[in-house]
Amino acid sequence: MKHPGAWLIALLLPSFATAVDRTTAAPSLDPAAAARFARLALDCVHREYPNKIAHVLASDGDARPPRELTPAFYGCYDWHSSVHGHWLLARLARTFSGAPLEAEARAALALSLTPANVAAEVAYLRGPGRASFERPYGLAWLLALAGELRGWDDPQARHWADILAPLESESAQRIMSWLPKLQYPIRSGEHSQTAFAFALMADWAQVRGDVGMVRLLEARGRAYYGNDRDCPLAYEPSGEDFLSPCLAEADFMRRILPRDEYAPWLAKFLPDIPADGRAGWLPPGIVTDRSDPKLAHIDGLNLSRAWMLEGIASGLPATDRRRAALMAAARAHADAALPAITGEHYEGGHWLGTFAVYLTSRAGLRE
Repeated sequence: MKHPGAWLIALLLPSFATAVDRTTAAPSLDPAAAARFARLALDCVHREYPNKIAHVLASDGDARPPRELTPAFYGCYDWHSSVHGHWLLARLARTFSGAPLEAEARAALALSLTPANVAAEVAYLRGPGRASFERPYGLAWLLALAGELRGWDDPQARHWADILAPLESESAQRIMSWLPKLQYPIRSGEHSQTAFAFALMADWAQVRGDVGMVRLLEARGRAYYGNDRDCPLAYEPSGEDFLSPCLAEADFMRRILPRDEYAPWLAKFLPDIPADGRAGWLPPGIVTDRSDPKLAHIDGLNLSRAWMLEGIASGLPATDRRRAALMAAARAHADAALPAITGEHYEGGHWLGTFAVYLTSRAGLRE
C-alpha cells in the first residue's frame, strides 16, 4: 500500500482529476434550469408541513413542532432534505451571480442561518438519544453545505460559514468518533450507505483542509473497500434505491486512491465496464409512480448514477478505453431523469432538485 501522505498532499492541493469528456456528459446547468431547480428549494426550505421527523422523545416536553426542534433546517419534509436544499441555494447563488434567483436564494439562506438557529441545532444534536441522528447521510450533507459556503468567495457566504461552524464541527466530530467503531461498511441504496456519505465528506475535507478527516476516510475506505471484487451491479437497483452501492463505492474510491492505483482497482471491482463506448451496459431505472415517495427514489438513482459514472470516468487516465462507456451511460441516466424533475409531486420535488443540481453543476468533480 502506498503511503497515505501522497494522496493527502494531492487532496489538499488544487485539482488532480483530468477534465471530463463533455461530448457525452450530462447537460450543463443553464440559467433557466437553475431557476427551476432553485424554485423547488425556495418552495420547501421554510415549508414546515408535511414533515417526517426522526425524533427521539425523552419526555412530553420533546413533543414540539419541527420549527422549534430544528429551527434552521425544519422544512423540505425532513432534516436532511432541508440541509441539502440550503446547499442547492448556496450552490446556485454562487454559480449564477447576478441572476434573478440569487437575491431570493440569499434571502432564504439569511433567514435560516442565524446564530440562534444554529445554536439550537447544535443543542438538538447533543440531546439524549440522538447519537445516530442523521448519520451518515444528513451529517454528510451538512458538511457539504459548509464546504459550499467556505468555497464561495463572498463576504456574506463567509459570514454564514462562520455561523454554521459550530454545527459543522459537531457533525465532523460525530463522524470521526463513529468511524473507528464501525467495523463494516453499510452497503444499502438509501440514506444509511457509507460510500456516498464518504464522498461528500472527502470533498468537504478538501475545502476545509481537515487533515484528520482526510486520513480517517482514506484508512477506513481502504479497510472497507480496498479488497472488494466483482461488485454485483446486475443486482441493482433494489426497488427503493436512490443510490447505487456499486457506483457510489467506485466514485468514492477515486477520491482516495492515486490514479495509477485506481484504474486496476476498478478493473477488479467492476470488471464488466465495456471498452466499446456503448451506453446500454447499464440501463436507467424505471419509475412507475412519481407520486409515491419511495418509488420516486428511482429518479434520484438515475441522477446519482449519472454523476457517479462521470466521477468514475474522471478518475481514469484520458486514454482509458472505459471512459467512453461510462460517459455514455451517464448521459443516458441524465436524459432519463432530468425532464422528470418538475416539482409536480412534493414527494420528489422536495429533494430531487438537489440531485439535479449536483449532477448538472458537476459538484463532485475536481477539475
